Amino acid sequence: MEETIIIHFVELLITMFTAVAASSGFWLYIDKTRSKKDAMNRLMIGLAHNEIITMSKRYIKRKFITVDEHENLCEFLYKPYKDLGGNGSADRLIQEVNSLPIFDQDYHIHEKMKGEKDDTLGQSL
Repeated sequence: MEETIIIHFVELLITMFTAVAASSGFWLYIDKTRSKKDAMNRLMIGLAHNEIITMSKRYIKRKFITVDEHENLCEFLYKPYKDLGGNGSADRLIQEVNSLPIFDQDYHIHEKMKGEKDDTLGQSL
């Protein structure tokens, strides 16, 4: 008797799970959640791209970059931008920034200069 109740209960759970999984409302919810995530990623990529372009142009015009500015631009903007799927349109400007002289916070030339490999991006500075 007890086994019969358990079997019917399991059958009921399977039926309920199947009905929820097959319902259009469930898949609409999943699709809407996925669409919001995609839109959020596109927005983040757009904001990062805008900031990368703005900052890069400022440093290129100034003809140098500080160590902190380089870290902020490359580590905290450019790398996540690329990881999220940002296209290569910012690559050219980042390469130009990487060729600029790098100064420390006291505006002394930093030991990382042109020709040395920057391990964070795998590119030459």
